[in-house]
Amino acid sequence: MVRAKDPRAVAVIVASALFMQNLDSSVVATALPAMARDLHADPVHLSVAITSYLVALCVFIPVSSWVADRFGARRVFMVAIVVFTCASALVGLSQGVVSLVAARILQGVGGAMMVPVGRLLLLRRVSKEELVVAMTWLTMPGLLGPVLGPPVGGLLTDAFSWRAVFWLNIPVGCLGLVLVWLFIPEVEPQDPGPLDARGLTYWGFSLAFLMAGLETLGRSGLAPRWFAPLMLVLGVIATVAAVRHSNRVARPAVDLSLLRLPSFSVSILGGTLFRVGASTLPFLLPLKLQIVFGLSASASGGVTFATALGAFAMKPLVRPLLKRFGFRNVLVVNCVLAAIGVAVCALFTPSWALIAIFAVLAVGGLTRALQFTSLATLAFADVPQNKLAPATAMSGTVQQLGQALGVVLGSLALEGAMLATGAHSAGAREFAIGFVISGLVVLCSLPSMLRMPADAGTRVSGHGGR
Repeated sequence: MVRAKDPRAVAVIVASALFMQNLDSSVVATALPAMARDLHADPVHLSVAITSYLVALCVFIPVSSWVADRFGARRVFMVAIVVFTCASALVGLSQGVVSLVAARILQGVGGAMMVPVGRLLLLRRVSKEELVVAMTWLTMPGLLGPVLGPPVGGLLTDAFSWRAVFWLNIPVGCLGLVLVWLFIPEVEPQDPGPLDARGLTYWGFSLAFLMAGLETLGRSGLAPRWFAPLMLVLGVIATVAAVRHSNRVARPAVDLSLLRLPSFSVSILGGTLFRVGASTLPFLLPLKLQIVFGLSASASGGVTFATALGAFAMKPLVRPLLKRFGFRNVLVVNCVLAAIGVAVCALFTPSWALIAIFAVLAVGGLTRALQFTSLATLAFADVPQNKLAPATAMSGTVQQLGQALGVVLGSLALEGAMLATGAHSAGAREFAIGFVISGLVVLCSLPSMLRMPADAGTRVSGHGGR
C-alpha cells in the first residue's frame, strides 16, 4: 500500500473528501426553489433543509476529536465518508420535508466527523512554518465544490431533478474513500482520556435549542408561537450550564481555555461574526436571482458561480499578502472590503447586465476567501500540539455554527423585511434589506480584529521576519 508523506499530497487527498461537503453545501441553495415546489413548501421556510444539516454538524463536531483519538483519525475519517455518502443518497430519495430533514441530519453527523478529523490528519503532520502552505493546499481543492456547485447544481436541477445534485455525492464519496485508504497512513494514536459525556450533552442541547428557537422565530405555520421563545430560554440555560461545566473539569469536551490564546480567540469570536454575515450570501443570492430576476436554476448557478471563482483565484495570493502585511492589517482592511461586497448585492436589479453582476460577485468572493483562509490559519498559529484536537473541534464547530446562523439571519431578515413592508412574499425591496443587514453584521467583526496585536501570527505568516 502506497503512503503519502508530503503534507501537500495528504492535504489534496483529504480535500477530495471535503470537496463533497462543499459541493453539497453550495448546490442546496441553488436547488432550494425547485425542492420547495416539489415538496410543496415555502422556499424561505425550506431553509430548514440547510440549517438542520448545519445544526447536526455543530452538535456532533465537539465529540469528533475524542472519537478520532480513541479509534484513530484515519479510521474515523473513512467511516464518516461512508455515512455522508449514504445519507446523500437518502436525501435524494426524500418524499417530504420530514424525511428530507432526517436525512440531512444524518448527513450532518457524517460531516461532523469528516471535516474536523480530516483537518486533524493534516495538522499533525505539519510544522508551524508549513501551516499556511498546508492550509492553502487543503482549501484549494475543497473550493472546487463551491466553484462547481452552483452551475452543476443548476444544470442537474433543470435537466433532471434536484435529487440528482445529492446523488452526485455517491461517486465522489467512493473516490475519496479509496484515496484515503490507499495513500493516507494512520496518525500516531493519542490518549483522549475519559469522554466528557456531560459536557457534550450540555453543549449539544445548547446548540440544538438555540438553533431551533432561531429557525422558528417569527415563522407562522412552522411551530406554535410559544415554541421559539421556549427553545431560546432553554438554549440560554443549557449554554450557561455548558460553560460552567467546561471551566470546572480537567478535560472538557469543549476546551474554553483555548480562548486565552489571542490569535485563536480572534479567529473564533470575530471570525464567527464575519462568517454569519457572509454566509447569508449563498442563501439569499440564488433565491433573489430566481424569485426576483426570474432566472432558471442553471442560469442562477452560472451567475453565483462568480463568487466561488473569485474565491478560488484568491488562494495563491494568501501567503504573499500575509507575509507582506501581516494578519492584523490584512484582516482589518479586508473586513471592510468584504462588508461592502455583501451589502452591494442590495443594488442588484433586473436592469443590471448579468456580466456586471458576475464581476461584482467575483471581487466579493475574492475578499471573503482571503478573510476565511486568513482566519482559519490564524486559529492554529499559536495552538500547541497537545491542544490540536480540541482546537480543531472547536474551530470546526464555530465555523459550521456561523454558516447555520448565516442562513437563519438571511431568512429572518427576509421575514422581518416582509413584515415591515407589508409584502406577502419576498421581492426586490425585501432582499435589498437582507443584504444590507448582512453587510452590517460582517462589519461587526471589525472591532475584534482591531484589538489584535500587530505581531499576531508572525511565526506562521513570516511578516516582519528576516
